[in-house]
Amino acid sequence: MVPAKTARPLHLRLRSVLTVLALLVAPGVAVLGTATDAFAVTKISHATATSMFRSSGITWSSSGNCSDRNNSTCTSFEQLNLATAQGAQTLKSASGCALNITGGTETGHASGTYSHWNGYKLDYGKNTCVTNYIKNTFSYIGLRGDGAPQYQSGAGNIYADEGNHWDVLYYNCGGC
Repeated sequence: MVPAKTARPLHLRLRSVLTVLALLVAPGVAVLGTATDAFAVTKISHATATSMFRSSGITWSSSGNCSDRNNSTCTSFEQLNLATAQGAQTLKSASGCALNITGGTETGHASGTYSHWNGYKLDYGKNTCVTNYIKNTFSYIGLRGDGAPQYQSGAGNIYADEGNHWDVLYYNCGGC
């Protein structure tokens, strides 16, 4: 005679299901955070970035007329974060302004986690349209440590007026 199979008590079955759900969901919880938390990002090549910018009508220039990441007179997009490139596209489409990038991931900028080199920042040449859009659309949040006035978008990105250009820190794509 085969012994009758006994069902596990309900609380043990429920516990097993909850354990499986916790294991499946918990890794996703670790990616929640604020705009200032660092996360894994998608890096793109210079060619991919220039294709994205060209398709949005965004221009770029450099004093050295080059794109070598290791030359400070060049403007490079090598290892740019995808969200940063998308942020530029968002600014262009939302503002309707001419947008010219004058600084990317090339050497020569300040270091740090959220730096140009690490793909989080772009510099834009100043023009009246872009300046008016930033100042009239984003919130003034005070002066940066170096005295640059800062404005924050609703998405949390920071626009710093460095005098002859805008230094923009993209935590995300700004609503792409």
